[in-house]
Amino acid sequence: MSLAGGVLTAVPAALPRAAESAVGALLRAHGSAVRSSFLAGDEPPVTIPRDPAREAARRELSKQMYHENDPSLVQRALDAIWNWIDKLFNSASEAAPGGTLGLVVVILAVLAVGAALWWRLGTPRRQPVSAAALFEDGPRSAAEHRASAEAHAAQGHWNPAVQERMRAIVRALEERVLLDARPGRTADEAVAEAGRALPSHTAELRAAAAHFDDVTYGGRGASEQSYRRIAELDRDLERTRPVLTSSAHSTAHQTSQGAAE
Repeated sequence: MSLAGGVLTAVPAALPRAAESAVGALLRAHGSAVRSSFLAGDEPPVTIPRDPAREAARRELSKQMYHENDPSLVQRALDAIWNWIDKLFNSASEAAPGGTLGLVVVILAVLAVGAALWWRLGTPRRQPVSAAALFEDGPRSAAEHRASAEAHAAQGHWNPAVQERMRAIVRALEERVLLDARPGRTADEAVAEAGRALPSHTAELRAAAAHFDDVTYGGRGASEQSYRRIAELDRDLERTRPVLTSSAHSTAHQTSQGAAE
């Protein structure tokens, strides 16, 4: 834009069409006064200051007709993210040996090492919690454990019901002298020893002990069905005749001697 004697004389072709429209509107508004004053020669031409011209151009460019094809807010956000990723990738490729190709090779090498470790080590597993003693409170009879289990089951508290029924099974085996009464015994140890005297129920005893561990130490929930299975196992064990091994005979003999003394 050029000024001749302080008068706006022309609109350069480099200005946007919107700016030309705004400035043209100002020229048309003052055109008659400019022409009359210039032809009369008695007064200086009307001057359009720079700030009003800039404000007129701003108002013109703010009209909706000039922004119909502007990208949406989501599109602008995506463009900003992709531009950031592109800059990050370019910076990394410049720092990596070999440029972009070297960066791709490094990424593929890292992925290959990760896949090899995953294949070799497998999915990370939670460390198992060490099994605690089966009986945490004082000595109670099998009948007392069964009564406690049934009370929990009647209220729908299946976790303590399963725990108490499993304790009833182990205590009943101790009362039948199929297991020696040993403080600190775990459920797995109890069923491993009981399986020698009751081999026909070894699988059921192991399943019951595993479910007891899951409920007590693994944070899993019991159900009515799982409790009914353990209760049925308890009743079956009461009716099952044991297979006495040498260790069972020794335990029974020691128990009978202690009773006689």
